[in-house]
Amino acid sequence: MAVYTSYDQVGKAEDVSDIITDITPTDTPFFSMIKSEKVNARVFEWQEDSLASAANNAQVEGAAFSAGTLSATTMRTNNTQILSKVFEVSATADAVKTYGRAKETAYQMSKALKEIKRDLERAYIGVDNAAVTGNASGPVAREMASATQQISTDVDAGTNATDPLTEAKLLTLGETVFNNGSDPSVFMIKPADAQIVAGFTASSGRNRTFNDGNTSLVNVIDLYVSPYGEYKVVLNRHQLTTHAFLIDPAMFRSSVLRPFARTLLGKTADGDTHAVVGEYSLKHMNFADSGMISGLS
Repeated sequence: MAVYTSYDQVGKAEDVSDIITDITPTDTPFFSMIKSEKVNARVFEWQEDSLASAANNAQVEGAAFSAGTLSATTMRTNNTQILSKVFEVSATADAVKTYGRAKETAYQMSKALKEIKRDLERAYIGVDNAAVTGNASGPVAREMASATQQISTDVDAGTNATDPLTEAKLLTLGETVFNNGSDPSVFMIKPADAQIVAGFTASSGRNRTFNDGNTSLVNVIDLYVSPYGEYKVVLNRHQLTTHAFLIDPAMFRSSVLRPFARTLLGKTADGDTHAVVGEYSLKHMNFADSGMISGLS
């Protein structure tokens, strides 16, 4: 007699995990470390200033006063940029029972918010983008100036993005921004440069650290102490790969004209179309405050 096996069965219940696994990175280090501020126009401005360099100051007793030359403030400007994600879910898709999410619209909404936040991080620090005024007749989309366009202190690692990050370049940048009067606290790098920074410990007079009964090798630098200050080392998957940034987060603002919000678009089919829209920009309150190393391989 032939044995009746599971291969012969009809109507077997499916075994589907009720968890959807997505390892796509959603962290946005730069956006998360800076404060937000409200702006009220698509083009907004701010001013920056600096003091005269320290100079010899000794006056003759009884001498007449002589007025010095005053300098005007510097006006800075940036545009807001509209970011959007649109998704459509049929009424049936929302009604069908699914694994891993209670309702398809809510799941797709969650994904859209994560994706648009990553797009904003890229607009801030993942591109070298000059401001674009935009127009309705073109049409040409309005674009913000990225962080690279708002940082005047730049150590050029080399042309054609062929030179690696070095400790000497970091120290040169640290000295420059220190002399500018800045107090940066974050050294933001691409993931590949973390290996180079970890290698800083190979210099003479430095050593590796062993913990947990000599079973763990700690081969990472998450705080770099330089002659010019302490820098927290932060990896950013979304930043420009040709740059490394020495940042004072307190001097940056995420400028918000319209915070991200969901809009239900006009119904034209058996389902709903949703748009997640926001209008944001970036402000660096003083261009000389933070610094960057450009031209990295």
